[in-house]
Amino acid sequence: MNEHDAKTANAVLKEYDKESDTMEYTGVMKKIVAFIAICFSIFQLYTATFGVLDAQLQRGVHLGFGLALVFLLYPTRKSWSRHKLHPFDLVLAVLGAAAPAYIIYEYQHLVLRAGLVSDVDLVVGVLGILLVIEAARRVVGIPMVCVVLAFLAYAFAGPYMPGVLAHRGLTVGQLVGHLYYTTEGVFGIPLGVSSTFIFLFILFGAYLESTGLGKFFIDLANSIAGWASGGPAKVAVLSSGLMGTVSGSSVANVVGTGSLTIPMMKKLGYHKNFAGAVEAAASTGGQLMPPVMGAAAFLMAEFVGVPYIDIVKAAVVPALLYFSGVWLGVHFEAKRSKLKGIPREQLPQFFTLLKERGHLALPLIIIVYLLVSGYTPMRAALVAIVLAILCSCLRKSTRMKPIEVVQGLEKGARNVLGVLVACAAAGIIIGVVTKTGVGLKLASGLLTLSGGMLLPTMFFTMITAIILGMGVPTTANYVITSTIAAPALVQMGVPVLAAHMFVFYFGIIADVTPPVALAAYAGSGISGGNALRTGVNASKLAIAAFIIPYIFVMSPVLLMMSGMAAELVLSTVTALCGMVAISSALIGYLAADCKVWERLVLVVAGLLMIQPGLATDGVGIVLFGLIIAGQLKRRPKAVTE
Repeated sequence: MNEHDAKTANAVLKEYDKESDTMEYTGVMKKIVAFIAICFSIFQLYTATFGVLDAQLQRGVHLGFGLALVFLLYPTRKSWSRHKLHPFDLVLAVLGAAAPAYIIYEYQHLVLRAGLVSDVDLVVGVLGILLVIEAARRVVGIPMVCVVLAFLAYAFAGPYMPGVLAHRGLTVGQLVGHLYYTTEGVFGIPLGVSSTFIFLFILFGAYLESTGLGKFFIDLANSIAGWASGGPAKVAVLSSGLMGTVSGSSVANVVGTGSLTIPMMKKLGYHKNFAGAVEAAASTGGQLMPPVMGAAAFLMAEFVGVPYIDIVKAAVVPALLYFSGVWLGVHFEAKRSKLKGIPREQLPQFFTLLKERGHLALPLIIIVYLLVSGYTPMRAALVAIVLAILCSCLRKSTRMKPIEVVQGLEKGARNVLGVLVACAAAGIIIGVVTKTGVGLKLASGLLTLSGGMLLPTMFFTMITAIILGMGVPTTANYVITSTIAAPALVQMGVPVLAAHMFVFYFGIIADVTPPVALAAYAGSGISGGNALRTGVNASKLAIAAFIIPYIFVMSPVLLMMSGMAAELVLSTVTALCGMVAISSALIGYLAADCKVWERLVLVVAGLLMIQPGLATDGVGIVLFGLIIAGQLKRRPKAVTE
């Protein structure tokens, strides 16, 4: 990647990923920020090694470090200097550290008061909540702030709300006491997970990135798929899927891999709108890929009440089906447009790559093994962090220097800020929901709207999750959708894990669903294409994400929740065949160019094969086979003509 492409990628990242748009200090201020970030990481490593503190103490220190760094790194206004700290931001940074510190200092007295809020408590609590909201505005974005403010307004406006939405209303003291001085609000489960599991996995990802694992993934994808039809597009799908195992942002994934793969796709002959869409769809899918799932996997384990490894197992088959759908889309587009791959002699050699840099992936393999073996996520992440550093030392070309190990501590602390603030802000939403009972009321509203039928309920829940997920990062996205939308499915008898996975999928796919499709906008920013058309193309490529959730709700075997291995294999194979049919219908090519009626039949056949059941699978396979036979029969004529 040349210097111009690097500058373009960096500008796109800062425009569409608020977490990347930080201050650029030099001199003493740079060292001060680095020192605070390193201390943050050391605290997290220390408590993970020797035992976490009481819930509010652990989460209070975590939030204090996070708010201080946010106000030091993210200016109040975009127009302010990025090289000099504004006094206003300095004041907010001090207050950001002080507000959670008050809980730590007054912890024993707060416990003894048992929920009674003094005047000082009230002032500090209001200040703390406002600082969290302001931090969310800077790091997460306006959509998240709007949702938080809407819920706060609802807490006060209960007596004036119509119908089932009405409640007695809350005073400022009641609300602040609940949101700031219990573990039901700001310091609730999301921040608790952030202060334990999530931080360590993000620190692990920072070290993996420092070792050059991202470049290794792209080179490995090139060696596997670069030579095939439409090679660079398949490289984008494969590398984004690999990066998704450790990445926590679809936009960052788009820019990280897309800055290399999108120019390659355009050079090969893909239209710029399609090139950007491929990377957007693949990178968004990275948030669905275990073991991290954009850091939402840990939250889901806590919310659903199952072991973390069960979440990982449940996510495997749907994620593979999603990436298969995107892969098939780019394959059929390459065949339709007669696009070839990159000559093999220009590509890295697979076994040479494994020999030279394959050791970089060992920590990722080992952490999965540890999780399967029964290690807690926290212990597995600790071991993996150490292994990431040690494995980099196996070869001189990848060895991390001592200063790079220290810089990894700083980078991990910086990378966690978006998740930390999103979790704290999401805690406010959960706090209002638990205090007012609005979650069940919204679920009842969805059920009333759908007439108590499962499919309409799923459809309205899907729309709700997509709207709530627009412009919101993965962790906050999941918290909001699982709190507001998932209860409706649970009331219909859907297994809790399936309901949470359903809303998670549709919240994530909002990143490529117009009009607010941040991943597609980032992809178009690199490709130079039209953002809306890129989003439409990305939605077509990501069609699996709009279909698969319906299937695993109706057939939880895909989530490995029930059924025999044979049933899982059969369901997976027929679902893959269905994805082939639907992808070819959307692109307009299977074995040859598709006629309009053939595309319609392929859609029907695909849906029948994805729908669990021997009868539907049989009819779908027959229809699919007839279309293939007809296209193969006319292919020689097309060639001779």
